[in-house]
Amino acid sequence: MYYSRFQVTCAPEYSEILMAEMAEAGFDSFLETDTGFEAYVMLENYDKERLEEIKARYGAQTPLSFEQDKIEKRNWNEEWEQSYQPIVVDNRCLIRAAFHAPDASYPYEIVITPKMSFGTGHHQTTYLMVKNQLDMDHRDKRVMDAGCGTAILSIMACKLGATSVEAFDIDEWSVINGQENIEVNGCAGIHLQQGKFEHLQPQGPFDIILANINKNVLLQEIQYYQGCLVPGGLLLLSGFYTHDIADIAQEAGRYGLRQVREDERESWAAVLFKKDTDGGL
Repeated sequence: MYYSRFQVTCAPEYSEILMAEMAEAGFDSFLETDTGFEAYVMLENYDKERLEEIKARYGAQTPLSFEQDKIEKRNWNEEWEQSYQPIVVDNRCLIRAAFHAPDASYPYEIVITPKMSFGTGHHQTTYLMVKNQLDMDHRDKRVMDAGCGTAILSIMACKLGATSVEAFDIDEWSVINGQENIEVNGCAGIHLQQGKFEHLQPQGPFDIILANINKNVLLQEIQYYQGCLVPGGLLLLSGFYTHDIADIAQEAGRYGLRQVREDERESWAAVLFKKDTDGGL
């Protein structure tokens, strides 16, 4: 059996988001390299128009190259496991795969085997989301995780004491992978579905909403998120650059969401908002 291999050269901060985008175009295996990553798909079994759109969109943001060839199928999972390393967030949470040894020296530990899904903790936005979650009171709170990917943020919320989490993602493989990760981490309070916010219409109110998506989707959906938040509820957003913070904050402000703090890591940003109460803050 033969596969098409695309050797993608890109800046390190773009690797994970490009893999997530290419998974949406039909690619089913990825292997990180020193210069970016390799993406694999059965011969011609991918959305060529979608791939060209990805190349154009991200090529306008950063130096980017794609080289294609044909290879025989091999055990990419084994090769991927050799290159995948655990990550520690703010010296408080260890994120590892099942094949890594546990380490009880950290207050929290999350087991994530990401396969094709976005959200391993290695990308700056996921790191920022988890880091900020660690500083938020989740105890006895109801949480929504929009665009959950591997469900890492839902799992973090559960481990921090949330009573229930409503999670969803548009990608079928992410939902399958996310459910596997939920079960591995023993988080029974997470309800995971496939679909978009507009179709699922999650039933609020929520105390905390987490959304690590991209700028354009966030700008469209902030109004819906605030409608699901309790007065005084928290909205934590990432998936955009530091230079996008002003646009995100402006849109959030239109719906009574006040910026509480912001964080950044290698030009990527996370911003925490609080919903106004009727009597003001």
